[in-house]
Amino acid sequence: MRILPALTRAAALGAATILAATALTGCGGDDTSSDATANPYGLTQAGVLRAGTLTDAPPNVYLKDGKFTGFDNDLLTAVAGKLGLKVEFVGTDFSALLSQVNNRKFDVGSSSITITEARKKTVDFGNGYDFGYFGLDVPAGSPITNFDQLTGKRVVVVQGTVQDDYATGKQLNPVRVPDYNGAINQLKAGTADAWIAPAEIGEKSAADSSGKITVAAKQLSPAPTAFAVAKGSDKLREALNKGLDEVIADGTWSRLQSQYYPGRPIPADFKPGSGTVAVPAAPSASASASAAS
Repeated sequence: MRILPALTRAAALGAATILAATALTGCGGDDTSSDATANPYGLTQAGVLRAGTLTDAPPNVYLKDGKFTGFDNDLLTAVAGKLGLKVEFVGTDFSALLSQVNNRKFDVGSSSITITEARKKTVDFGNGYDFGYFGLDVPAGSPITNFDQLTGKRVVVVQGTVQDDYATGKQLNPVRVPDYNGAINQLKAGTADAWIAPAEIGEKSAADSSGKITVAAKQLSPAPTAFAVAKGSDKLREALNKGLDEVIADGTWSRLQSQYYPGRPIPADFKPGSGTVAVPAAPSASASASAAS
């Protein structure tokens, strides 16, 4: 007589356990679906694109009046706007940027990052959005006029850049510094004979040096620049590519080119983004300046 109630209680307990497990499984599934909907790109914070960038590399990426700006950062802000995202910029050193992106300290890296095969081992890249030149900055009065005269000279580069790769490949034994201000200060102090720089940054630095630095030469960089994301961040990378094509199509890319690089010719074979979008003509420099003011 006592066995049946015991069995009944056991059966009831087992059924309750199954129901509870089923309920928990169902809740977990709902949360996952909800997270995917609220944060489809797997960002550190839903709705916010956390971007690692630099503070000292005008006109590409820099701080002005406490605000991150420059061609790359303004372009990223416009791209993020197409995706309904707000951008949160954080300053860092270039030498650490790619590993910080892949470790997901940042959702994206924005710093005129040239696409290279070596860097593809650390991060994934979106479509190219800009081209660039290597610039050769020297102290005023220097006899150096081209890249072929650097052997045996004290050449400074920012660590981890493609300019660092170039100097190392040419066996120049470069002096590596963590940021652009460090390179500029070496030229001003006369402790370096030359600085291999991104040309646009080198030209701006020379213009702001009160005549202490001049641009001796420049040459086209071999690869485009792009935004970097962590390995495997395919949804974010694809979304950034889509947003980039949209800001190319609506004229934002051309306007920013004219604003930050007035008069710089665009190579005939360079196609920004996917290469399938028509690029509107850039506005005049005066019109772009008025729009930016």
